Amino acid sequence: IPSFQFGGMEHPGEVQYNASSLFLDEGATREQQIGRAALISHETAHMWFGDLVTMKWFNDVWMKEVFANFMADKVTQKLLGNDVYNLKFLIDHYPAAYGVDRTPGANPIRQQLDNMQDAGSLYGNIIYHKAPIMMRQLELLMGIQNFQKGVQEYLRKYSYQNASWTDLVSILGKYTKEDLPSWNKVWVNRPGRPIFSYSLQAGRLTILQKAENGGDGIWPQQFSVTLFYPGGSKTFPVKMNKATVTIAITKKPSYILFNSDGMGYGLFPANISDKRYLLKNPLQRATAYINAYENMLAGKLNPAVLSMYLLKAIPKESNDLNLQLITGHLTGIYWQFMSSSERNDLHVLIEQTLWSSMLGTKESNNKKILFKTFQDIYLSEDAAKKMYAYWQQQNAPEGIKLTEDDYTSLALMIALKNDTANSVLQTQLARITNEDRRSRLQFLIPVVSPDTATRDRFFMRLDTLANRRKEAWVSTALSYMNHPLRQYSFVKHLPKALDMLETIQQTGDIFFPQRWLAAIFDHYRSKEVWNVVEDFMNKHPNYNPKLKAKILQTTDNLHRASKLSISH
Repeated sequence: IPSFQFGGMEHPGEVQYNASSLFLDEGATREQQIGRAALISHETAHMWFGDLVTMKWFNDVWMKEVFANFMADKVTQKLLGNDVYNLKFLIDHYPAAYGVDRTPGANPIRQQLDNMQDAGSLYGNIIYHKAPIMMRQLELLMGIQNFQKGVQEYLRKYSYQNASWTDLVSILGKYTKEDLPSWNKVWVNRPGRPIFSYSLQAGRLTILQKAENGGDGIWPQQFSVTLFYPGGSKTFPVKMNKATVTIAITKKPSYILFNSDGMGYGLFPANISDKRYLLKNPLQRATAYINAYENMLAGKLNPAVLSMYLLKAIPKESNDLNLQLITGHLTGIYWQFMSSSERNDLHVLIEQTLWSSMLGTKESNNKKILFKTFQDIYLSEDAAKKMYAYWQQQNAPEGIKLTEDDYTSLALMIALKNDTANSVLQTQLARITNEDRRSRLQFLIPVVSPDTATRDRFFMRLDTLANRRKEAWVSTALSYMNHPLRQYSFVKHLPKALDMLETIQQTGDIFFPQRWLAAIFDHYRSKEVWNVVEDFMNKHPNYNPKLKAKILQTTDNLHRASKLSISH
């Protein structure tokens, strides 16, 4: 289905897919190809989890999604091997889950639902990303074979029927001696994540955990810690089933990598003073990158320091999944955690590093990741001329295959960054023969117009339901209108955008409220904008709590960035 608002939908007898996710162009990256395999596997898994056995009530809607993602990951494991599976699992699930769980709006995996009107608000990154992490920890706790036996019994017993999470836990409990009700209480029924800290004393490494947002509670889990020495390293398994765990060590390490197997969940200590991007194991590099980024968001690491660390890592990183991760982190810091003056000071260095890294790698997949990142961050006049020439000549740098969609994306970015270049969009429109793609570009042209009044009129038209029907297009349009280079003209619309949220929930699909908020607030960093959010919540003390949680989740980075901008 062209412009389908979901990746897929698991109707028994007819699985519906978003056309662009299923029919990839020749220029598709390996990440897109893996993503397609995961999407097909996800919807196929729903034939058992969701269709063959269905939840009793929507408070357990997460059950079908966690198994669909969990089993899709298992298919990836079989297709691509353990190394890619472990790395992809870490990169796909952990940053997305942390993005909600670190916020004041965090929700538990299993949520209360009193009114079906709010059922759509249950969906989000906790059920799609934290729940698979929880399920993998449960599998680790029980053992793979015992876990499989329990799930098989569950499917047999409740085929063509309804079942609850409690029903499944009751069956799984027959196959383990572990205290699943206590385990379940922490992992499934409460929000948040633990913070880990440590101390080093003679012959002992002590690891401690506590709840991030206050309160007590221990997240029982297993992960590894690797200690690095000048001549090598030693890895220790950690069974963190209490507040403090002590490991006996022979000598003091030069560096400690927490969660080195990517299995643990929480905010782990990070140290980027050493060249961690030189670690030989891609999974260890990924966990080091994620630990560092989470510590920056927690205020324990300066964004400028981390951006320089990532910039040094980019030319060294050969793994495409890791490269996608760190270029995404760098882009996020660049647009949300740097001021315009800081970007002006650094953009040439960043542009040069990305371009030289692109020319220096032989992997076409990595080349395209770096080209796309360059396209996103470039600001210099020389870079603008270079990108315009590639678009005009429809001739990508050597080793990169750009599709029609890629050239459309480039044309939109050129128009956004150059107020005199809007004619590129009419030229690009004339090049497109696919009717749906032409319609999409026509829809987006006003949002990158150099004329503020044109952009204002576009947003005001979104008040009408008919103009919001193509929700994926609307989300893209709002992200362009709220780009850091154009935010100045949209700030006045923020109160109305928040006022519309309840209507968005009532008239849109289940993901649209979150996507509406993310498209608008993802790049703001000022105290002024955070005040708009606070003012809205203060004026609506009885606001729908689930929608309020979505606002707190989506604006958390804004809040953190606004505090940084004050300190600067």
